[in-house]
Amino acid sequence: MPATDYYEILGVARSASGDEIKRAYRSLARQHHPDVAEDKTKAEHHFKEINQAYEVLSDPNKRAQYDRFGSVGNGASAPGDFFGNGGFGDIFDMFFSGMRGPQPRRTGPERGQDLRYDLEISLEEAFAGTTKEIVFERLGACESCKGTGAKPGTIIAPCDRCRGTGTMRSARQTPLGQIITQSACTSCHGEGHVVTQPCELCSGQGKHEQETRLTVNIPAGVDDGSRIRIGGNGEGGSHGGPPGDLYVYLQIERHSLFRREGRDTFVDFPVSFPSAALGATIDVPSLHGDVEVTLPPGTQTGSRLRLRGHGMPSVRGSQHGDHYVTVHILVPTKMNRRQREALEEYAQAGGDAVDDRSFFERVKDAFRPE
Repeated sequence: MPATDYYEILGVARSASGDEIKRAYRSLARQHHPDVAEDKTKAEHHFKEINQAYEVLSDPNKRAQYDRFGSVGNGASAPGDFFGNGGFGDIFDMFFSGMRGPQPRRTGPERGQDLRYDLEISLEEAFAGTTKEIVFERLGACESCKGTGAKPGTIIAPCDRCRGTGTMRSARQTPLGQIITQSACTSCHGEGHVVTQPCELCSGQGKHEQETRLTVNIPAGVDDGSRIRIGGNGEGGSHGGPPGDLYVYLQIERHSLFRREGRDTFVDFPVSFPSAALGATIDVPSLHGDVEVTLPPGTQTGSRLRLRGHGMPSVRGSQHGDHYVTVHILVPTKMNRRQREALEEYAQAGGDAVDDRSFFERVKDAFRPE
């Protein structure tokens, strides 16, 4: 028996026909090619064995010599020689040429690309709605040639080399049969036609840089990241195709007073100690304006008041979110003599006592040894 069993490598019987050997080789070559296998080192070694086995078994004379003596003449040639010194690159091109390489361009009308514009607005503008003028540069369709790239009045002729198809086909013979490849025409660059006299305004490109001014209508209630589509104001199309669209993405500036979560708004509001203790009527700021709120006696710091319907409006309806007011009780840092005397009297009267005994019980429990 030969040291290397080519039949075992290809997974065929010793009585296999030429077609069976060819089918087995094709299947294994696809599976174990180094450019597609995960373990490239192992695949490269196996791939060499597969090529060597096929070179011998596909040739009737070499196969007969191998079956009789277990070897072939001076030994099988290197895998690269078998494919015209092309090595792995050629066999990969043979199987996968349709999956890579330059592709012909579409010769019909093509829609232009969409554009993005980032616009920052204030929270008040998002609340009430507004209009903004924006200025930007875009590749618009050439007004002179209407996007064709040819000088007005001249003829756009089909490419002589590819006969207007935009593609070139070539064929070559391989041990696996005839392989036909297709690529973009190098003369017309895949366009399928040749502009003999380019447009002077756009230099034959069919579009050129244009400064565009637009007024954007921003509805009330938009949020950070909202997107407004303005149709037909993207880049110009090719070969008479329509232009793309412009998408305006909104960013809401951070407000110095209010915070927003969806349609709800939040504000921190300072309240004096007497007002919190005795109760009071206060004016609370909101995006709707100042709102009169009744503060109940004994209001604690951190208390939250809910003002229904005083938040942000909905973009798609008449509903509004809520406005939440978090109360923060102010402790005076400077007092005159009369204020200090009054506060001392309050303390002597037991005003600084904590009635909630459970609080002290919890403190004791926290430090009580187990």
